[in-house]
Amino acid sequence: MTKPPSRGGTGRSRTGPGGPASGRPPRARTGPRNTARDAAERAAGLVVSNRAPPTARAAFGRDMSDAAPWERDEAPARAPAGKFPAKPKSDKPKSDKPKSDTPRSDRPRTGAAERPARSFSEGRAPARPRRDERQDERRASGEAPQRRAPADDKGPAAKPPTRRALREATAEALATGVQTLEVTPDEAGMRIDRFLSARFPQLPFTRIQSLVRKGELRVNGKRAKAADRVEPGASVRVPPLSLEARPPAPNSPRAEGDLAFLRSLILYEDQDMMVLNKPFGLAVQGGSGTTRHVDGLLEAMRDKDGQKPRLVHRLDKDTAGCLIIAKTRLAAATLAKTFRSRAARKIYWALAAGVPKVRQGRISTYLAKEEIGDADARMRVAKHGDEGASHALTYYALVDQAGQKLAWLSLKPVTGRTHQLRAHAAHIGHPLIGDPKYFDIENWELPGGIQNRLHLLARRIVIPHPRTAKPIDVTAPLPPHMVQSWNLLGFDAARYDPIVEAPES
Repeated sequence: MTKPPSRGGTGRSRTGPGGPASGRPPRARTGPRNTARDAAERAAGLVVSNRAPPTARAAFGRDMSDAAPWERDEAPARAPAGKFPAKPKSDKPKSDKPKSDTPRSDRPRTGAAERPARSFSEGRAPARPRRDERQDERRASGEAPQRRAPADDKGPAAKPPTRRALREATAEALATGVQTLEVTPDEAGMRIDRFLSARFPQLPFTRIQSLVRKGELRVNGKRAKAADRVEPGASVRVPPLSLEARPPAPNSPRAEGDLAFLRSLILYEDQDMMVLNKPFGLAVQGGSGTTRHVDGLLEAMRDKDGQKPRLVHRLDKDTAGCLIIAKTRLAAATLAKTFRSRAARKIYWALAAGVPKVRQGRISTYLAKEEIGDADARMRVAKHGDEGASHALTYYALVDQAGQKLAWLSLKPVTGRTHQLRAHAAHIGHPLIGDPKYFDIENWELPGGIQNRLHLLARRIVIPHPRTAKPIDVTAPLPPHMVQSWNLLGFDAARYDPIVEAPES
């Protein structure tokens, strides 16, 4: 009795296309079906080829003469790797339990799923030995067996991304819109502006400061200040950025030229830091309209891990002399702390208009920017409590003079405010020669032969080494335009400098 078709169905019986309800004659069976048990027996070597001698076939308990055509003349089959591994040999004695006299091939197979037999073409290359067979060969030769690592074990090959790869991926992502950066453990403790500067070396530092000042930069959903320090795992939200052109490749002719130029400026160098003799007119960091600067040139000194030397402090664009560069992040953090604690001693040389009546003195004022928010704004002398006002302290000494027209001053800043020395020199009525911002003496004529360039040199710096704490004492030579002025005025650069006797605080 056939089963009626289901409602809405095709009228086909559940018994399949070859069942009685289909009206077709049953499909002829051409031979025994290949089952999971057969595959296991072949993998264990319980089935041999029909070409094997009768004794071998009898030993395995199956005669292949009645097998299907695709099973005849086939090579000894094996199970796919990883599905039916060979059972390892055991040292336990065999059980005395009597075995059944019924051959394996004649035993009833209940519950075994029928699968189509797997055919093999003639002339196929011999199959690779199973993993267990290779392990047995290694044991026989005395080698240690190899074990496959777990799937979730990353192993030594799984290394974290390098700084360069992280920076490039971040730059490409942020150029498309608002993104969120995650602080890595290696970046913990960095100032938020330095964090962005490290991630985006082609982004001007003034642009980063603008982002922080306008509140467009958020750390864990809150507005951040430039001096805030990031913690590992913190999320930093950055708005869309328009990045400058990528720095030159390490092996490009431009990078090689930048590297050679930087090498020519080195006054001191070791594995942790170096001191450059920054020339007049070269900016330390990028800004509006500034494409060539020290921070950009340092791209040519990146190592194979993407580590770039870091700026520790700043000099004005027109100020020449000693500029400290840290080669590692640890050295940068240590040197920055040294500058904040005022443990670094700095001495500047300058040529000023007029001669101070007091040959050695102390200048203590409060300084504030005339335009708050402008990184290169002119500084003014302010009062205590004024918005943005910071205390500034400078010691000065008169080294030599040219009549009452010009004075060679040696300056020791205790604090490190923007334009501090230039603003203090103008405050006492003796602005520096060639200063476009603070020289405001009316009807004053520049002596002949002296160039109208800022005559200010970061002459000497003494700072504890970031790793050994031993003092590093570096002196920079006079820049060409100051050499010309010194020769014209008859100043001797080897003359004793009385500023060394000034207090340290």
